[in-house]
Formats: sequence, structure tokens, C-alpha cells
Amino acid sequence: MEIREFDFPLPEALIALRPAQKRDESRLAVLRGSRLEHRRFRDLPEYLSKGDLLIINNTKVLPVRLTGEKPTGGKLEVLLARNLSGDTWEVLSKGGYTGSLRVSEHLSLELTGGGKARLLYEGDLKKILYDSGDMPLPPYIKRKPDGLDKERYQTVYARKEGSIAAPTAGLHFTPGLLDRLREKGVLVRELTLHVGRGTFAPIRADNLEDHRMEEEYFELDRTLPEEIEKTKKSGGRVFTVGTTATRAVEGYLSGNCGLLSSPNGRIMGTTGIFIYPGYNFRAADCLITNFHLPRSTPLMLASALCGRENLLGAYKECVNEGYRFFSYGDAMLILDR
Repeated sequence: MEIREFDFPLPEALIALRPAQKRDESRLAVLRGSRLEHRRFRDLPEYLSKGDLLIINNTKVLPVRLTGEKPTGGKLEVLLARNLSGDTWEVLSKGGYTGSLRVSEHLSLELTGGGKARLLYEGDLKKILYDSGDMPLPPYIKRKPDGLDKERYQTVYARKEGSIAAPTAGLHFTPGLLDRLREKGVLVRELTLHVGRGTFAPIRADNLEDHRMEEEYFELDRTLPEEIEKTKKSGGRVFTVGTTATRAVEGYLSGNCGLLSSPNGRIMGTTGIFIYPGYNFRAADCLITNFHLPRSTPLMLASALCGRENLLGAYKECVNEGYRFFSYGDAMLILDR
């Protein structure tokens, strides 16, 4: 397939710059085949049944967007993309600057070139980042991050730090909504996939088959594959929350991963799985997701589950209906039946 087949027009005014006032008040487009229904996210439990399995991604975003001062007085913004080892981090910044950068009284960076930096700090690094850093909002959110983003650009079940972006399909859940699902007999299970640059890297190849994703770290409980199999055998459905949770479980079940150690009943590894139309899903029957950028890998994953024409047809209708798009936007539920 060619990349141009995943284009669609979107008025800039529909790109959400801030979250909905209440998480579960976001709109929910329910897609079943080519049929679309317009609801609110709080209505989600109506579409799940006793014995279904809901898989969520509990990764947590640290405020790793830092602004520092060079010795000359100039300012530079740096994103801590990934901890390589000890105090050495992979970083993203503009201009190729090397040298020191003072972020706060307790944190400085030494940019060494090659996309790397050494962190110099005193005290608890996580606390320092929360005090000194901003949340790494996507570039299409054209405003400076603020204090509210530290709460809202995070799922209510986030607990394992490591992502440079939130698993945004999960932003719509509230503790009360999760309780309603459990009370209905839905199994809610967690896994971890730390979102990295690969999720957002543009596809530069004309043909999808030539694109390669960057590896991302994941963890899942050793019993999860058994629960997935048991759910399907009993007639239940597996709902994955977001493309990140989908990639983690599909990467493992398809063997498209590199496994690391497996302590304490946990399966750990990395996956660079790229899911696009033609992929045979091993786990996901239904997908809860946000609206994605044109030509993006998450858009292609959603297309693989429901069909490209069905998805782009739904996007066209949602544009006409004034849905809010991308990370802070509205949600979609893709059903198999």
C-alpha cells in the first residue's frame, strides 16, 4: 500500500489544544463496519459485556521537556527522550548545540553531541523534573504546557514512568468508569509500553512495506496471554485501549519482539511491530482509540482492524460533525460486531 492512501483533510480548528473539561465527557464515535454512531465516552460500558477483557497501558509520562540557559545567556529547549544508562540520556533538541545547559538550581545538562546528554543534579530526579520540567505535548498543540497538563496529559491509572507521550486513548477514563466496567463483569488488565519516538516518526517511504518502526520497551504479566485465549474461547472479546497497548500485546503474541529477562512473573521485551492493513490480529477484537494524524502509523493500525475505507469514511463524517482531533481530542470505539 502507498502512504498517500492514508491522507485526509482536517481543518486546523479541529485540533484540540486542551482536554475536555471532564475526561469522560469527550465524544465517542462508535464504528461497526461502515456504520457510525455518535455517543459520549461515559457511554462506553454499554458496548462491553460480562466476560470481555479490557487491556490498558499503565505507562506514565514524566515532565521531560526542559528549557535551559547556555553560558552565553541563550535559551534552548531539550526533550529527554530515553534513559540510556545511569545519568546519560538520549535527547532531542534543535541546532546541534554541545556544551552545558542550566535548567534550574538543582539540574544542569551537558550536551555531548550525537543526541546525548549527561544530567547533573542533586536530589530526586523525578521530583526535580516535576518541579522544573514541562509535559512533552505534541508539536501540533501550539501552546506552552502548563500545570494542568501535568494532571490531564496522564491517564488516571498511570504508574510506571518511561514514556515521552501519553497513551492518549486512555485519557478519557475515570476511576468511576473503570469501576462500572468491573461491576459489569469486564476483566480489566494492565500492561506497560513506554511510548518512544517511533510512534510519531514520519513515514518517509512511499510504500508501507518499506517503513521500519523503532523498538519500544514493554512489560506484560505472564498470565495475560492465557487470559486472552480464555476470553476468546468463552465467546468474549478483547478490547485494547490505544494503539500502544495493541502493539505491546500483538508484538508479543506475533513473535515480533525481542525478549529480555522475565522476573516475578513478568514478560519484558522490546517491539518494533508495525501494524497496517493486512495484519492478522492475535489479540485485539475491538479498539478504543483517539483520532490520528494523516499518514501516521497509529492511523494505519486502526485501519488494519476496521478497513481503510471504513475508517476514513468515519473520519470524514466526524470532521463534518465537529469532533476534536488528536491527543486531547475525542475518542473512537472500533467494534468487531
